[in-house]
Amino acid sequence: MDPLIFIPFIIVLLIILSGIFTVKQQTTALVERLGRFQSIKGPGLQFKIPFIDRVAGRVNLKIQQLDVMVETKTLDNVFVKMKVSVQFRILEHSIYDAFYKLENPYEQITSYVFDTVRAEVPKMKLDDVFERKDDIAVAIRRELTDAMEEYGYGIVKALVTDIDPDSAVKNAMNRINAAEREKLAAEYEAEADRIRIVAKARAEAESKRLQGQGIADQRREIAKGLEESVEVLNKVGINSQEASALIVVTQHYDTMQSMGENSNSNLILLPNTPTAGSDMLTQMVTSFSASQQIGEQMKAKNEELKKEKLKLPKDLRR
Repeated sequence: MDPLIFIPFIIVLLIILSGIFTVKQQTTALVERLGRFQSIKGPGLQFKIPFIDRVAGRVNLKIQQLDVMVETKTLDNVFVKMKVSVQFRILEHSIYDAFYKLENPYEQITSYVFDTVRAEVPKMKLDDVFERKDDIAVAIRRELTDAMEEYGYGIVKALVTDIDPDSAVKNAMNRINAAEREKLAAEYEAEADRIRIVAKARAEAESKRLQGQGIADQRREIAKGLEESVEVLNKVGINSQEASALIVVTQHYDTMQSMGENSNSNLILLPNTPTAGSDMLTQMVTSFSASQQIGEQMKAKNEELKKEKLKLPKDLRR
């Protein structure tokens, strides 16, 4: 058989195959006929008229992301670089507009991002830019949505992902942060010192109170012992004055003995007589009596002053 017979069949087959094409998922193909828009083909196996129709282009319906770096100045004259990430997609009902109305959608989105950022950031101080970056992102999305929907693009989200001030400004901010932390640490240390001082003072006060209570108890017991000693001596015929003198002399020599037992103590013996104990007791009794008399006189004088004050008119009492 002549092979030339198969040539027409091969040509026809190639022509038919040239009219078959496939479209991937989440993608559409725009078909033009003799240079004019004809139809939009969805995912799957599609057909076109060979040599008359052609696939003008394919449109990606997935969500895409465009990162834009913007340098601008804040209200307090600090230059910052901001990275804005815009997530967008082509609207299915506006594929024609998205393909034919915009030559370069990425440049269009970048221009709107620049315009919005440089309109919003100069109104804020640097600290406010960090705190209100979500407000900036909302403003960018609002402006892009209003502008890009006309061209068939939907803005999914706008994010301010990075704020980078000048290195000198960052170093100054780090120093300020370090100073604030050192100040806070100093305040905590001062508070801890105050608590330790208060606790120590309370402990010392409690110690003094217990020490005073111990001394008072000791003196009370000494007084009871002296009272019992006097009673015992009275029972054997020694009167109270002689008993008191004997006790004073006994305590005097007990004290001297205690001091002599300590090798590091110094003892000075003053001139003494056999009647020293009695004289000492007499002097003590005399001093106590005089003190008691003075106290009674002061008390009587105060009572007289009160009585005289009561006799005065009320407006003259002070």
